[in-house]
Amino acid sequence: MWREAIDKATIAKIEKAAAQVHRRGATTRRSQGKETDGRKSEIAWLCDQYWLRDLLFGYVMEANRIAFGVDVENIANIQYTEYSGDNKGRYNWHNDVIWTEERSFDRKISITVQLSDPADYSGGAFEFGDWPTPENSRGQGTVLVFPSYLTHRVAPLSNGTRRSLVAWFEGPRWR
Repeated sequence: MWREAIDKATIAKIEKAAAQVHRRGATTRRSQGKETDGRKSEIAWLCDQYWLRDLLFGYVMEANRIAFGVDVENIANIQYTEYSGDNKGRYNWHNDVIWTEERSFDRKISITVQLSDPADYSGGAFEFGDWPTPENSRGQGTVLVFPSYLTHRVAPLSNGTRRSLVAWFEGPRWR
């Protein structure tokens, strides 16, 4: 984890890019494109922001070198996510790996960047299911990198707005 690593100017650039892209209600793989009670948020895809992918990949490669050692490439889906306390925004327990025979690659490493100031919302903690969540991970600009197979969630917000950036870096199928 890198605490407050992304500066406010870069966060503003990310939010400007997200404002120019169509937002929609988030869904899950299991909901087959329909909104569910398990996930309440708005998302925008920023996959064409190559500067952002390259920025995130630097953190992924450093974490991979230090901790994971998996075969990963600079290929990623990038999602801007906004959770609102008005509708108890959340994302229930899940992992990020897509297990299917139809793909020749798998998500290997997930990354999340905290875009909001933690004073702007209550609740909405990012948590791991089987691992302790790093302390002080709510700081604006904090980068958290983890294996995509770890179970995690965003707890319900009670008020305010939580904005984050998430991306999933891929590599050849798990063996």
